[in-house]
Amino acid sequence: MNYSHEVENMCTLTKGPHHGPAPIPEEGKWVKAYQITDISGLSHGIGWCAPQQGCCKLTLNVKDGVIEEALVETLGCTGMTHSAAMAGEILPGKTILEALNTDLVCDAINVAMREIFKQLVYGRTQTAFSEGGLPVGASLEDLGKGLRSQVGTIFSTKLKGPRYLELTEGYIINLAVDENNEIIGYKFVKVGPMLQDIRHGMDPAEAFKKHQGTYGRYDGAAKYIDPREE
Repeated sequence: MNYSHEVENMCTLTKGPHHGPAPIPEEGKWVKAYQITDISGLSHGIGWCAPQQGCCKLTLNVKDGVIEEALVETLGCTGMTHSAAMAGEILPGKTILEALNTDLVCDAINVAMREIFKQLVYGRTQTAFSEGGLPVGASLEDLGKGLRSQVGTIFSTKLKGPRYLELTEGYIINLAVDENNEIIGYKFVKVGPMLQDIRHGMDPAEAFKKHQGTYGRYDGAAKYIDPREE
């Protein structure tokens, strides 16, 4: 250790009491975190790239500093989906410090890693007060049936008004409109469950019909429009 001349000429004073770090809540325990292996928890981080063309939601389940589970969800950029595939290969098995300093290919995913790191090391996790935390695989609950990300897609113009394209219920087939040309409901198809039935051998037309549903005052509308073509 090298010290400057000014420091070497200083007299020594006794340092006051050392209490260590403030404890943070982790999986139902209060933990004083001194090293990366002291960190456990499940949390989320949101990231974006420099042009903000796309974004990433990253969910990690960390046990004793090591990433045991990763869910990478991306939106708005085609290239980012492939970066997510690479990140999914890279992240599990690394410590969160390793992952923070790993090139996850896409800036949005790198930023998401930065944000979730802060959540974890400050104790602001989804499992802060859950004894034992959550089992590996818990992040899949964010996806629901059919294991698809929750996506909302709406397009709107001043000239022509809004078009609902995809909501929590699923892919929007058509919109119900009243006499004032206001949207009052919609018909949707649940894409994940539909594809699951098709994969298991159901006729596609039957599966498409089976997984349709409506929302709002759909029945008895003045007219129905296809939001992608009308």
